[in-house]
Amino acid sequence: MARRLPPLNAVKAFEAAARHLSFTEAAAELHVTQAAVSHQVRALEDWLGLRLFRRGNRQILLTDAGQAYLPPLRDALDRVAAATASIRSQVEGGPLRLTVLQSLAAKWLLPRLPDFNRRAPEIDVLLSATDRRVDLHKEDFHLALRFTSEARAQAAGLVAHKVMDEAVFPVCAPGLVDADPPLKTPDDLAGHIMLRDDTSDSAEDPGWGVWCAAAGIDPPEWRGPGYSDSALVAQAAIAGQGVALSRLSIVRDDLAAGRLVRPFGPVLRSGFSYWAICTPERARDRRVKTLVDWLQEQGRGVGDDPLLAEALDAPEMFAGRDARGSFR
Repeated sequence: MARRLPPLNAVKAFEAAARHLSFTEAAAELHVTQAAVSHQVRALEDWLGLRLFRRGNRQILLTDAGQAYLPPLRDALDRVAAATASIRSQVEGGPLRLTVLQSLAAKWLLPRLPDFNRRAPEIDVLLSATDRRVDLHKEDFHLALRFTSEARAQAAGLVAHKVMDEAVFPVCAPGLVDADPPLKTPDDLAGHIMLRDDTSDSAEDPGWGVWCAAAGIDPPEWRGPGYSDSALVAQAAIAGQGVALSRLSIVRDDLAAGRLVRPFGPVLRSGFSYWAICTPERARDRRVKTLVDWLQEQGRGVGDDPLLAEALDAPEMFAGRDARGSFR
């Protein structure tokens, strides 16, 4: 059966105008005149036999029909754009665009990426290290590696593959353990600078407040610098500037090399994990599948770490809480 579709140029004009609530801004986005947008929208309204906008002297507003029509139309256009980008990238043989959190890129992915390049030399990876939110339905990324939950990814219409779980615990330079004052128990934190970043400090993403509660101590008075990135916090700890609360994925190599030590527990399990996320269209890309398989293989190395096993075996402190937050 042939599909009965409206004029696609008119659909694009309506979606842009509805999103901006402005014919002028829609015209600028589509690189046409305001009159052309108005004409296309009117043509779509005539085709449908109903009004999509209420037009005033200085503004336009969506009618009830326009409000109902916009979400599925926007979703359909997003999916067409994503499918087109996916097939073009396969035909053109362009780079596979991967977006990763800055800290995870610096401390975990980059040291391991040469192994992927050796094993899949036919796949060129273009890495974008950023902590900003990305819209995989609209932006030209094949894959995102984010600290989130499967439920949040699925709610956004995305496919999620778990790469690794996460554990959180204090670390410091070896010289701080026997310093004056020493660093032997959680109570000793009162005599040291507690390095911190912008974690949400929740069961999903524990910070110092959650960790101190788990350790049975009151958080000492804050002093010292704060950082926007957990990789910077780890580097400050390596330099002996204080005690960091860090994720296993960020400091695992530094612990193995002796640049950092874990002075005491507890080790907390994060409610979020690292997930490789993409659109359903991108999930069918052979190159994406290859990269996801490799990421999961690398994640199993962290999964075998005794510190993560300790965190996973610990009793749930915050059972019953809903996962919150965004794709970090």
